[in-house]
Amino acid sequence: MSTNGKKKKLSLSFSVENLNLFYGKKQVLFDVSLCIPERKVTALIGPSGCGKSSFLRCLNRMNDQIPDMSLEGRVALGEDDIYHKSVDVVELRTEVGMVFQKPTPFPKTIFENVAYGPRIHGLYKDKTHLEEIVHKSLRRAGLLDEVKDRLDQPGTSLSGGQQQRLCIARAIAVSPQVILMDEPCSALDPIATAKVEELINELRMRYTIVIVTHSLHQAARVSQQTAFFHMGHLIEAGETGNLFTNPKHEKTQQYITGRFG
Repeated sequence: MSTNGKKKKLSLSFSVENLNLFYGKKQVLFDVSLCIPERKVTALIGPSGCGKSSFLRCLNRMNDQIPDMSLEGRVALGEDDIYHKSVDVVELRTEVGMVFQKPTPFPKTIFENVAYGPRIHGLYKDKTHLEEIVHKSLRRAGLLDEVKDRLDQPGTSLSGGQQQRLCIARAIAVSPQVILMDEPCSALDPIATAKVEELINELRMRYTIVIVTHSLHQAARVSQQTAFFHMGHLIEAGETGNLFTNPKHEKTQQYITGRFG
């Protein structure tokens, strides 16, 4: 990665092949294979504890932080196996950003929350360039008009929905290829949820997005591809409309009709 504000651009698509994930002796994912298309939203659905979030965290190696984690199979961003020993995990996480379930603004100003990534990775040329990055990121996150007159106030002073959009702005400030979202609306009210969903629909024009959600309605509203997990297995994946209206697997049918989950 250079220090002049430029980054190498990779393919935006993920390819996961025969993925097995273990936490110690416990296996949590079983032989998962899934293609995640570029510039589309892929929703991961399934009951609690089915492996959705564990799978999501494999895509930017967040699971590396879990003691005794081991993994088999291949996870590729474009042609590059992200688990190859030559991969710089810090750089990977600038390419594959993450937004968590609960809004997590830093104890800094709104401006510094967004500027943090470009600062630590050297992705700006000068003060003016950094200001441009911050403003552009806030604009793409649909937040600039609401905060432009108080960028020096704490990020924690914002409402819950605004804080989550601030976290999205922070994620995109380092120009990622992919944005991972782990239940990004579960802590938000319906109005804030609608704004984040609208934002997701706009962001997919630029980024590949993978979202974990317990809400089938949300998956139907925001995603173009849906993958259904159950007990660590990928049961079925396909175009969202088809999966919801004409599922191929009986377990998928039972889940989307509310017979379990």
